[in-house]
Amino acid sequence: MRTLKLTLAYDGTAFAGWQIQLNRRTVQQTLKEALTKITGAPVSINASGRTDAGVHALGQVASFDTTSRLDANTLRRALEAELPDDIVVLAVEEAAAGFHARRHAVRKRYRYVIHDGPRSDVFRRSYVWRVYRRLDDAAMLRAAQPLIGQHDFAAFQSRGSQRSSSVRTIFELTIDRPAIVPDEIHIEIAADGFLYNMVRNIVGTLVEIGRGAGEESWPARALAAADRRAAGPPAPPQGLTLVSVDY
Repeated sequence: MRTLKLTLAYDGTAFAGWQIQLNRRTVQQTLKEALTKITGAPVSINASGRTDAGVHALGQVASFDTTSRLDANTLRRALEAELPDDIVVLAVEEAAAGFHARRHAVRKRYRYVIHDGPRSDVFRRSYVWRVYRRLDDAAMLRAAQPLIGQHDFAAFQSRGSQRSSSVRTIFELTIDRPAIVPDEIHIEIAADGFLYNMVRNIVGTLVEIGRGAGEESWPARALAAADRRAAGPPAPPQGLTLVSVDY
């Protein structure tokens, strides 16, 4: 038995998320069917995290065990031929026995993109949150600073999470308006793990502050309250991308 590690990119627009769901198109089910066909045996696939419907990935990591003797490069090429155009396997690697894509991850990075220019970009509509007024990104950055470090992020956790603890450590939280795309705000968050909808709930709160609808002290007060009702509404899924996972 071998353990293989896959690095994937996918456009989440037409998927109902990562996790297998009855009668719905998911990344996990699509990948499972392709691997089963290629290896000739059923496989069980684990991911570093379960992305929601409409959420994208540039560097999702998955792992599975197999008795197949196909070498990693041959398997990657076979997956390239078998998978639909909205999933790409970037790499297939041999992993140590017992490697688990979720349990062994130590750092994940997400990027959220907001478009707040005067005109919508028809080609970016599935990859950004279109906000119809200019945001104060400087205020958003100041408000975000108390979120960096180890905290109880219960206020930014949506219902449905099965994690035993809501304590997480955010290593980096940056908010940038790139000179090359001045009508976009890019928010990047790197942490040791994320709760259900944690990034979207943080972004939703920061956008309210950027609109002038909340004080810069709001995220810090929400942390202290440890109550979901203390934070802002979630940002929509299409602006969110899983960028990378470290082990």
